[in-house]
Amino acid sequence: MTQKNWLKTSLEIAVIVFASALFGIAWNRTLLADAWRGAPAGQAAPRQSAPGSQQVEALPMPIALAQVKELHDSGQAVLVDARSAASFAKEHIAGARSLPLEEATRQATPQLTGVAKDAIIIAYCNGFSCHDSMDLGKLLIKAGYASVYVFEGGLPEWRDGGYPTTGGKQ
Repeated sequence: MTQKNWLKTSLEIAVIVFASALFGIAWNRTLLADAWRGAPAGQAAPRQSAPGSQQVEALPMPIALAQVKELHDSGQAVLVDARSAASFAKEHIAGARSLPLEEATRQATPQLTGVAKDAIIIAYCNGFSCHDSMDLGKLLIKAGYASVYVFEGGLPEWRDGGYPTTGGKQ
């Protein structure tokens, strides 16, 4: 390879790398602009779709045990048990409300009595193998609740963490 070809190839590589880096920085800036301004991350909202195409539904965000415990202890969240009424009566997270998935699906718009639409709601059920809390979370988002989360570890993870449970209806 001659000196001239080597310089030309090196210059082309440099231009490609520079253009790629510039594009990457610009793209990431648009994605992170809200975070840099300090704006809170919003709940995933359904995207508007063209007529005849499928609507993408909003999904509740997962939340970990530590955050659930913190929100529970501070009274900032409403915990909602998606399991059956019988399971709730047997044992549930202390202070949780019962809204069984089968009951919520029968309602045109599931409602949590006395809970504001902007309240933080955390749905849970029987752990990672149970999907009732995710389904209930989707229904609550459709019903207009703005901040819906799913505690995927559910009652088993809460209990294994040594946190309070209780039986009986509340």
